[in-house]
Amino acid sequence: MLQSIRDRSRSWGAKIIIGAVVVTMALFGVESLVGLLGNSGDEVAEVNGEVITRQQLEMEVQRAIRSGQVPPEQERALRVEMLDMLITDRLLTQYANEGGLHVSEEQLDQLIVNLPEFQDANGRFDRDVFRNRLASAGFTPLTFRQQLRVDVKRQQLQQGLAVSDFTLEEERERLAALQRQTRSFRYHVLVPADLESPPEVDEQDLNAYYDAHEADYRRPEQVKLNYVVLDRQQMAEDAEVSEEALREAWEEGAAEADRRVSHIMVTFGDQRSREEAQALLEQAQERLAEGEEFAELAADVSEDTSTSAAGGDLGVISRGFFGEAFESAAFSLDEGEVSEIVETDNGLHLIKVTELDRPSFEESREQLRRQLASEQVSDAFNERAQRLIDDSFAADDLASVAEDLGLELQQSDWIGRDDGEGMLSEPGVMEQAFSGDVLEEGYNSEVIELDADRRLVLRVAEHREATTLPLDAVRDEVEAAVRREKTREALIELAAERVERLSAGESLEIDWQQAEDVSRQGGSNLSDALIQAAFRLPHPEGDSPVYGHALDGERVMLIALDEVQPGEPNEEVESFVARMAERLRAQAAIQGLLDDLREEAEIERR
Repeated sequence: MLQSIRDRSRSWGAKIIIGAVVVTMALFGVESLVGLLGNSGDEVAEVNGEVITRQQLEMEVQRAIRSGQVPPEQERALRVEMLDMLITDRLLTQYANEGGLHVSEEQLDQLIVNLPEFQDANGRFDRDVFRNRLASAGFTPLTFRQQLRVDVKRQQLQQGLAVSDFTLEEERERLAALQRQTRSFRYHVLVPADLESPPEVDEQDLNAYYDAHEADYRRPEQVKLNYVVLDRQQMAEDAEVSEEALREAWEEGAAEADRRVSHIMVTFGDQRSREEAQALLEQAQERLAEGEEFAELAADVSEDTSTSAAGGDLGVISRGFFGEAFESAAFSLDEGEVSEIVETDNGLHLIKVTELDRPSFEESREQLRRQLASEQVSDAFNERAQRLIDDSFAADDLASVAEDLGLELQQSDWIGRDDGEGMLSEPGVMEQAFSGDVLEEGYNSEVIELDADRRLVLRVAEHREATTLPLDAVRDEVEAAVRREKTREALIELAAERVERLSAGESLEIDWQQAEDVSRQGGSNLSDALIQAAFRLPHPEGDSPVYGHALDGERVMLIALDEVQPGEPNEEVESFVARMAERLRAQAAIQGLLDDLREEAEIERR
């Protein structure tokens, strides 16, 4: 429930305040959906006499869809999942209430005022922030308190279950020993060439595999699109920009360029009058005119002790860091120029620009050319964009629109709703392609604004419905899949046979690869599947290895476990493993409670 508020403002420092809860909390407020869903009170389930209404179920479904968790086309499956969630929610709440779990009004008040989501910049609870953020998430203060009370009870229940379980010291020691254990083993990857002959694939195999994996060969609904793109930058490529215009733009850019500045500051107030301070700077101006260096004068005259020893250097500044008067003077100067006397809140200043922080003219040439060319074609682009709107709305095709505006008529290959590439993958494009007006009525789309410089209009050239492709159309793919599957099965049989022979003491010519002191945590280039298989093998007795095999995707590997070492203690890792074990125990306890509650409850779905 608190997540709905956090989702509205990432800057609230979205931390989990109420720990992990068993059920998904609401993403939007109840009140925000009542008008949308109506006031139907039809019952969809009853849990120990407590009713779950259709309205409550639809609220959860719409919350999930609106949050983007689930696409609308999966609404049917989502409805079943949400009903299960509501039933679980009722069972836990009933159990908490029967157990006498209680949350006082004072506890709720204290929790709410301490939530950072409802605090101002000074870390104090702000009533206006509280109400505004609740409203944005669809809650009233009353409904928020009600939901928060339920959430806290659930947390109490889970914490009670978690602390009621414990691990014996002997168990912790055994777990630590297993965790730090390392193993040394050899392994060998079996390949199809190890088989006496490649597996045969017949028509019966193809049909059986195709029937079992028919969903893998379903082609989604697809379209071929005609489209035109109006591109400001492409228009700008053909525009001519004079050398004079480039040079002028570069010079004008100096007015906004970051710059390195130095200053001489004299204060006034209790110790001296403004007139006296100005007189000191006027003397400094005279000394500058006579040829003294600005840096030497700053060291002698400036009362800004943090910069005077460095010749008054303030470093590179940008607009927005200093006051208006200081910046107006600094950004009106060219490199090497000194300002007149400038007054700010902290005194009077002489300001010198010692360096303009900008690239050279040659370095800036291409960027300036693109900028000026884009500005030059701006009016023409806007005029053509309006014509694109008018023409595409009135035309019965897209070819005439392209011809009228001098645009290239482009065509896509077959693409589905989620298969767009390049500009066709831009937001809104495929939604337009599969909209009713475009797909069903055959109209040109609306003009889609891809970004500030590009406009796109599309039209469906061809359309085909979703279908399951016949076996003949995907025969090569099916045959390749069957061959991979049968090869893997044959390699597994070969591995089992070799393990049996090796375990019986038979010597086989195998090109083993060595793996020394491997830990459960991995940290090597070995696959997790190989490591896990090696750690599942029993300890070797004496000098006799223990043999086994591992499956890693389509790879099959032989394993010869040679040695098990106790490993070195690692307090940090062992502490982490102990915490994870306790967490898993707590989760198992909660799941056990849920299973028991479901078994004992009277649950009726309608």
